[in-house]
Amino acid sequence: MTETQKDRPWLIRTYAGHSTAEKSNELYRNNLAKGQTGLSVAFDLPTQTGYDSDHILARGEVGKVGVPVCHLGDMRMLFRDIPLEQMNTSMTINATAPWLLALYIAVAEEQGADVSNLQGTVQNDLIKEYLSRGTYICPPKPSLKMIGDVAEYCYKNVPKWNPMNVCSYHLQEAGATPEQELAFALATAIAVLDELKPRIPDEDFATVCGRISFFVNAGIRFVTEMCKMRAFVDLWDEILAERYGIDDPKMRRFRYGVQVNSLGLTEQQPENNVYRILIEMLAVTLSKKARARAVQLPAWNEALGLPRPWDQQWSMRMQQILAYETDLLEFGDLFDGNPAVDAKVEALKEGARAELANIDSMGGAIGAIEYMKARLVDSNAERLNKIEREETIVVGVNKWQHGEPSPLMGEDGGIMTVDPAVEEDQKARLDAWRSEREAEAVKSALTALRKAAQAGENVVPASIDCAKAGVTTGEWAGEMRAVHGEFRGPTGVSRAASNKTEGLEDLRAAVDAVSDKLGKRMRFLVGKPGLDGHSNGAEQIAFRARDCGMEIDYEGIRLTPEQIVTAAQQGAHVVGLSILSGSHIPLVEDLMNKMRDAGLGNIPVIVGGIIPDEDAARLTAMGVARVYTPKDFELNTIMKDIVTLVDPKSVAAE
Repeated sequence: MTETQKDRPWLIRTYAGHSTAEKSNELYRNNLAKGQTGLSVAFDLPTQTGYDSDHILARGEVGKVGVPVCHLGDMRMLFRDIPLEQMNTSMTINATAPWLLALYIAVAEEQGADVSNLQGTVQNDLIKEYLSRGTYICPPKPSLKMIGDVAEYCYKNVPKWNPMNVCSYHLQEAGATPEQELAFALATAIAVLDELKPRIPDEDFATVCGRISFFVNAGIRFVTEMCKMRAFVDLWDEILAERYGIDDPKMRRFRYGVQVNSLGLTEQQPENNVYRILIEMLAVTLSKKARARAVQLPAWNEALGLPRPWDQQWSMRMQQILAYETDLLEFGDLFDGNPAVDAKVEALKEGARAELANIDSMGGAIGAIEYMKARLVDSNAERLNKIEREETIVVGVNKWQHGEPSPLMGEDGGIMTVDPAVEEDQKARLDAWRSEREAEAVKSALTALRKAAQAGENVVPASIDCAKAGVTTGEWAGEMRAVHGEFRGPTGVSRAASNKTEGLEDLRAAVDAVSDKLGKRMRFLVGKPGLDGHSNGAEQIAFRARDCGMEIDYEGIRLTPEQIVTAAQQGAHVVGLSILSGSHIPLVEDLMNKMRDAGLGNIPVIVGGIIPDEDAARLTAMGVARVYTPKDFELNTIMKDIVTLVDPKSVAAE
C-alpha cells in the first residue's frame, strides 16, 4: 500500500466531563487543541438516571463521574465555542438519551447548524443497563420503545447520527466471557431492529440497520479479543443478511467504537496499567478487517480515582503514536488466512450462536434479562476465583507484589478530586434557571410530552419542545416515570448457594459457629446507596457471603440511606456498603448518623469502593469498621473479617 493509499486513522477520543458544564467545556476545547478528533461526553449519575442536581438521590453524586446537565443552559455552556456541525460527538447516555439528544439538537439549532448534518452517537442501550451498569429508569418494554423513538427520529431528521450504540463494553466489565459479550450484544441489537422493523418502510430499513453502531470492550487477552472483533464482524453480517434480508454489504458492516478494559486496571502498581491499555488497544486496531472506527482509552490511574488532564493526554498520545508514527495503517489485514486466528474466530462464533439460540428461545433479549444477569454474575465469580487461585496471573496483584513506589503519584495523590462546592454551585444555577423560565411554557411542554408518551407516539419531537421551553432533566424523566413506572432490575444473586463452595469449608464452619452463638443465622446486609449502578463488587461480595453460609440481604442498586437503615432493622448483624462513584464521604456520613439515630450504632459497617487513603481514614473516624478498595481482591479475607466483626466473643474482647 503506497503512502497515498494509507488508511485514515480512527477517531481519537477521550471520555471526559466532570464538575460543571463550564469546566467540561474548557476541558473539551483543550483536548481538541491537543489533537483529539471527536468528543466523548461523560454525564454525571443524576443526569444519567433522570434526576436534577438537587434531588435527594443526587446528593454527593453531582459532577463526580461526569458533567451535570439539568437543562438547555447547561448544554449550551457545555458546547460553548464548539461548532457542533463540525463535530463528531459521542454521548454516553442511555435512559435519558431522548432527552439529551433533544438538548443537543436545540443547542445546534441555536448555533445555526443544519441539524441534518450533525454527526455523532447516543449510546441509548437500555438492555445492558439492566445487566451491568444500572442507569435505567423505566421497565424494559417502554425503554425499548424509547430506543426505537430515537432511531426513528434520527433516520428521518438527523440521518448522519448513530441513534444507538449497542454497548457490550459494560458486559465485559461485569464479567462476560467473549462468547457472552458477542451473544448478549447481538441479542440486544436484534431486539432493537425487531422493534424498528414495523416502524420503517421496507425500502429504508437497510439504511437504518447501517446506522446501528456498537461500543465494545477489549481486554488483556488481546489475541482472543482481536478474534472476538473479527467474530463480531462476521456474525453481524450474517444476522443482517439472513434474519433481515439486507443485500447491501455496506449496510451490513460492523461499525464500532471502543474503550479498552477498565475492569483489569489495578490499584497496585498502577503504572503497569499503561502497558495493559496499550496492549488492549492493539486488539481493536491491528486487524484492518475488524478495526475500530473510534477509540477512547482509560488513563493509567482510573483504579485510583478521576484522571487529571495530563493523564488523559498521555492516553491520547498513545493512540496518536500508533496511528501516525507506526506503519500500521499502510497495510491490509495482517491476520487473513492465519489458521490459528481462523480457528479461534470460528470457535467464538459457534459459542455465540449457541447462546443466541438460547436467548431466542426465551423470547429474545427482553425475555432473557434475568437469565443474562445471572450468567454474568456467575462468570464474574469464576473470573475472581481464578485470580484468587492464581490460575490467572495479574502482575503486581497476585504475583510480584513488591515494587518501588510510583513517582507518578505526586502530591495530589495521582488523581483529580472534584470540589464538594461544585454541587451547591450547580444547585444554585438550577434554582436560577427555574425562576427565570416561563412557567406556562414549561407546563404546556410537559403536558404535551406526557400525552405523546401515553399515546405511544414518538417522544423525541415533544422532548425537543420541552428542551426549548426550559424543562429540566428531572422533570422530563418524571413524566416518563409517571407514564411507564419505575423498574428494579434483577441482582443475579439468588439466595441458594452456588456450586462454587469448594475450599470454603473453614469459613462455612466459622459462620455456623458464630450463628450458633447469635442464636440465629448470621445476616449480612449489602447496600448500594446513591446512584452508582456499578454493582459488580456488591454482587460478588453477596455471592461469596451466601456461599460461606451467611443469610444475605441484597436488593440491588440505588437505595437511599433511609432504605438501608430500614432494611438493617430487620435483623442485620453487619452492613456492607459499595460505592464506586466517589460519593462515599457524604453518603456514608449520612448513613452512619441515621444508623445511630435508629439505635443501630452497634452494628458494624464496612465500605468498599475506589477510596483514597485519606478518605479511608475519614470513614474510619466516622465509625466505619473496615474499608476495602480494589486491591483487596481476596474475598475470603474479607469474609473472615466479617465473621470476626460479628462474633460476640470478638466484640466482648474489644
